Amino acid sequence: MSAKTVKMIVTTLVLSAAFGGLLWGTLAEGTEYYMHVDEVLAEPEAWYGKNLQVHGYVVPGSRLVKPNTLEYRFKVENNGAVIDAEYTGIVPDTFQDGSEVVISGQLSPHGFSVKPNGVMAKCPSKYEPKPTLGGAASSY
Repeated sequence: MSAKTVKMIVTTLVLSAAFGGLLWGTLAEGTEYYMHVDEVLAEPEAWYGKNLQVHGYVVPGSRLVKPNTLEYRFKVENNGAVIDAEYTGIVPDTFQDGSEVVISGQLSPHGFSVKPNGVMAKCPSKYEPKPTLGGAASSY
């Protein structure tokens, strides 16, 4: 091989390694796994300390708020598996008993610590079509 070909190969390898290292370092910190409560609790030790987004439903009667604070404790359930969660901050208006939620944070042996602005909730009734007089949904 000529010296020019060797230089091109070495330069390509160095640049590829640098780009790969930069990509790995950037993505490793911001990676969040999206899981359901039952999937996380199947092997909880494997998920301790990792950034997670956990999907489930707020267990009715489990929402507790410390008086005069924004500290919430609640349970999230999916397919019979229940996880305890704690959050400090303002929750969405749709965060109610039985509402569908996705919480972002980290799991520990003591429960799920939700990060700031890590509660996303929706109210299923807002997204269901309203029935009409004939019983069928309107297509307007």
